Amino acid sequence: MRNLSSKKIPVILDTDIGEDIDDTWALGFLLKCPEFDVKLITTTTDDTVLKAKLVAKFLEIAGRTDIPIGIGPSENRKKGKQYSWIKDYKLSEYSGSVYKNGIEVLCSTIIDSPDSITLIAIGPLGTVAGALKMNPNITENARFVGMHGSIRIGYKGAPSPYPEYNVEHDIQSCREVFQAPWKKTITPLDTCGNIVLSGDNFERIMNCDNTIVKLIKENFKIWAKEKSLTKLITEDKKTSILFDTVAIYLGFSEELLNIEDLKIKVTKKGITKISEKGNNIRCAITWKDVQAFKDLLVNRLVKS
Repeated sequence: MRNLSSKKIPVILDTDIGEDIDDTWALGFLLKCPEFDVKLITTTTDDTVLKAKLVAKFLEIAGRTDIPIGIGPSENRKKGKQYSWIKDYKLSEYSGSVYKNGIEVLCSTIIDSPDSITLIAIGPLGTVAGALKMNPNITENARFVGMHGSIRIGYKGAPSPYPEYNVEHDIQSCREVFQAPWKKTITPLDTCGNIVLSGDNFERIMNCDNTIVKLIKENFKIWAKEKSLTKLITEDKKTSILFDTVAIYLGFSEELLNIEDLKIKVTKKGITKISEKGNNIRCAITWKDVQAFKDLLVNRLVKS
């Protein structure tokens, strides 16, 4: 575990927040990690302006308007599952900085940083791949941490790999990011696909009233209603799978995970396959103590 008294880690988060709720949990977790100095948050996939609104409103209420936002290239005008939370919010209301060209500001933030940046990507990789095209030299001052792929285990613990959404949605961009010559670490479904909070940890979240947890719960309830999953909260008393939170953890620690150095190739179907023709990637394959991670996640979130 990194010494909390040491220098903070400069970090950029690239997110497709707004479709699955795990990005919102990950954003809250990021803001609750004292190891990080958050330099920028960029949006990717679908309607990236709406995604920037989600980030902006969250940061505004959380009192973190010191963090600039970069809007990645939009693919469509899909509103996502959390739209009702920001339908009346204007991006111009954000008192921090908003950059229309997210790719450009991502590049400049990395290149201009006096210290190496940790880039945590928790969505499809169109914005990151765009930055690599604009300035391939960003790899010299950044390391990549991602929630991507499925190496030996698929969704819901399936005993074989599966085309994971963040890869399958933009296979070419994923290939370009994986082929780039920077240090790469990923949490595939093997380790992020089993992160569900239940029992005491779920109750601690539901009984917490600090600002960030309130923001997460507001969005969780909206998302659950949109997905017809309100039963998760009211009866099952658990969260959905919080895939992206593991990538946030990998941004500052690997203590609770077993990492394997593997050569990974992205197939035409979006499978992240171990292959001699693949690229060197550090893969978080198994947990040393998954419960300790869940406890850490909740402890960070509920802390005042």
